Amino acid sequence: MLIVAALRWSDQRAAVDPLTGEVRTDPRGSGVSAAERAALEHALRLRDALGGRCAAVTVGPPAAEEMLREALAVGADEVVRVDGPDPAIAVTEDGSATARLLLAGLGEPPDVVVCGAHSVDRGTGSTPAFLAHQLGAVQALGLVELTAVDGRLHGVRRLDGGRRERVSFGTPAVCSVEAAGTTLRRASLPATLAARRALIPVVQAGTLPVPAGTAKPYRPRPRPLPIPAGSEPNRRMLALTGALVARTPPKVVRPATATEAAQELVDYLRDNGFTS
Repeated sequence: MLIVAALRWSDQRAAVDPLTGEVRTDPRGSGVSAAERAALEHALRLRDALGGRCAAVTVGPPAAEEMLREALAVGADEVVRVDGPDPAIAVTEDGSATARLLLAGLGEPPDVVVCGAHSVDRGTGSTPAFLAHQLGAVQALGLVELTAVDGRLHGVRRLDGGRRERVSFGTPAVCSVEAAGTTLRRASLPATLAARRALIPVVQAGTLPVPAGTAKPYRPRPRPLPIPAGSEPNRRMLALTGALVARTPPKVVRPATATEAAQELVDYLRDNGFTS
């Protein structure tokens, strides 16, 4: 059985330029987040309970090998670094290409993949969903506990309102875990020294596609307005805005389904000229 801890290398203290919005990263402050450390710890526990191998894999530059050496030191059987693209391109993709590169770097389909619930740099948590889709595996989200009993996986999911949900599922499975009281075990000194000298396998599995165009905020199309009458600026402004004549009365809607709610929103946007 192959149990994989999918780790993401990201800047833990990224800085944003207040004028240009450019995100500046520093390899010295980059590494693995608390959720990723919890994922590695759960993968090691599952390896001990189910047997087999525990592998840690990441998509990233050579600087990402530091966290893979830490994974070797705490007990991972093998590690793989998939040579990643420019971090600026990796941030803009939706997670599907990262999932493809992770599976291509492994070379064989895993039985269990444990990921962090969300990454520090993006926070979307979309990569586990793409992994489950490409593997045809079940997916368990927001796990605060993950154990293996009699060959099956058992987890506790965090729900809104302080509630919890217990789930039980088989393999193959993709699990997203949170850093909820789970800390990564400490490595011994001999294991740490051995990991520093270990050779990290690198797989050239391709590059992420360059996104088409640039991301920018949504800006609705301008609406044609009649030429206002009058010579006074105040009167012309009132005529343009319709502050005294054009007014949409408040309305309370109570859609019964999500489809009706979406249709109500689309109708409002169409009536106000935001969509055609």
